[in-house]
Amino acid sequence: MIKFISSEKRMSRRVADAAACRSLLCDGSRSFYAASLFLPQHIRRPATAMYAFCRLADDAIDLDERGDGLERMQARLDAIYDGKPMDIPADRAFTEVVRRYSIPKALPQALLEGFEWDTQGHRYPDLASLEAYGSRVAGTVGAMMTLVMGVRSPDALARACDLGVAMQLTNIARDVGEDARNGRIYLPLNWLQEKGIDPDEFLANPRFTPEMGEIVQRLLKAADVLYARGAVGIHALPPSCRKGMQAAAALYSEIGREVERNGCDSISRRAVTSPTRKVLALYAMSRRWGRGDLHVVKEILSEDPLEANRFLVDAVREQETLTQEIRPQGVGMGRVEDRIMWLHNLFQRLEQQDRRSSRSNHRASPRTGSGGGTPVAG
Repeated sequence: MIKFISSEKRMSRRVADAAACRSLLCDGSRSFYAASLFLPQHIRRPATAMYAFCRLADDAIDLDERGDGLERMQARLDAIYDGKPMDIPADRAFTEVVRRYSIPKALPQALLEGFEWDTQGHRYPDLASLEAYGSRVAGTVGAMMTLVMGVRSPDALARACDLGVAMQLTNIARDVGEDARNGRIYLPLNWLQEKGIDPDEFLANPRFTPEMGEIVQRLLKAADVLYARGAVGIHALPPSCRKGMQAAAALYSEIGREVERNGCDSISRRAVTSPTRKVLALYAMSRRWGRGDLHVVKEILSEDPLEANRFLVDAVREQETLTQEIRPQGVGMGRVEDRIMWLHNLFQRLEQQDRRSSRSNHRASPRTGSGGGTPVAG
């Protein structure tokens, strides 16, 4: 009888932990919340737990006022991998994910390393070094998502990391002005030098110029190359998971298109994708679904990892798995068009809530360091 009650309590706590993680996802990233609705339930739950831990880690360090945020997150990560998580819903949920899907510690450890670079005010001499940053704060998320879907193929992992870095480059392109006003710059320094822009002068007086617009455009083009490579990798995922990842890519890349519609001015303006634009992006995704030349898909899928992502792929390759690969089975998801219309209504309600919140709390300061956050914080 006592054992039954204990088991019941554990189940109740798991349900409560899952609800807490789901709330973080809904409040933290609309793009990823919307995309998650295209995933089967048994994948959505561990993916949400993974997101919740990454999001809390981002906030614990980015919003750290005590100066020990990184140390506290390291202690939490160590406890998770010791199988003794701290009494925090996201930590308990992520511990189960780590165990079940054999996620190497090197992946979330690299995520924390990327956050550490933020606290140290790292600047990036060129695109390759910026991609190294993106691999840590975003490629790691792509790799962990792939493992949660039961896929450990090096080719699939490489393309998932590409997609994560693409999303991070989009974040950076969108948030140039916001980051500058918080004393941060992520744009490749050699690109700034080519355009005669002094980074310190720009930080002292962030303003849009045609030259800065060209740099933002160049970064978006670099992201598009990685989106294309990442999209190919989606073909290597279980069929029931593909729409969710395609939706995430479509919604995030649409942010880049919005920056372009703003004339690549992300200094005086911040690109916000309207509900209608999001729905159109999702509808275009549903129309494109399943298309693609098989020969081209195989060719791109087998390309070497981006150099910045190679260590992530290697970490998974070297990890001993305790369970066989989990291949999620197809799950009835309803018509894509119906789900898109439901999402349209959701986006409209969230926009209305935002406007009400903005009017009642217009003095609240924005979250800092958005370029340095994970894509799930975007």
